[in-house]
Amino acid sequence: MALILCLETTTTNCSVAIAKDGEIIGFKEDMGLDYSHAERLHAYIEEVLLQAEVAQSQLDAVAVSKGPGSYTGLRIGVSSAKGLCFALDIPLISTNTLKALALQARGESIQNIIPVLDARRMEVYSAIYSSELEELREIQAQVIDESSFAYALAKGKTVFIGNGAEKLKPIITHQNAVFQTEALPSAREMTVLAEAKHKIGDTEDVAYFEPFYLKDFLINKPKK
Repeated sequence: MALILCLETTTTNCSVAIAKDGEIIGFKEDMGLDYSHAERLHAYIEEVLLQAEVAQSQLDAVAVSKGPGSYTGLRIGVSSAKGLCFALDIPLISTNTLKALALQARGESIQNIIPVLDARRMEVYSAIYSSELEELREIQAQVIDESSFAYALAKGKTVFIGNGAEKLKPIITHQNAVFQTEALPSAREMTVLAEAKHKIGDTEDVAYFEPFYLKDFLINKPKK
């Protein structure tokens, strides 16, 4: 019976879950507006282990949400996951952040699910999935305009879900568009994806795994 610890830190949501054979037995998250992962992630891990009455030594794997998302959030989550895997000599599993977010979509007669994360200005990270979570278009960073996602919207009811959906609402006015703006990636949905990967032995090289940033991390140099 696999015990998998799941860490989600790609947005402001600091989220931790532990699952036993895919069923959640411990869960903690903070859906606040501030990035608090450095202060809270390890405390949440300890709290979730206590909830589940599981010792670190009993874990079979650690799963981390691989991105895209906040550069700092990704680094904290991946570093913490790697540290645990090294210390416990257990596998590292990475999960698709946008696919996990798409699992939260709700509604009847959905044709497409488009998870969207804010990437600053008028840009979002997005992917397109069918209602059965089949990937119809890979993850991209894209600047939004009135024609964005027109081919998906033409096919039927399309749910835009995530913190990037609020940015889309005044621009995409197609009758088939539905916006679920409050959702953030969560360790709760990660457990399903992590368990599926664990069953087939789909793991990462702990030493060399890097988050999926999608865009280069840029540091603005002060003007002289």
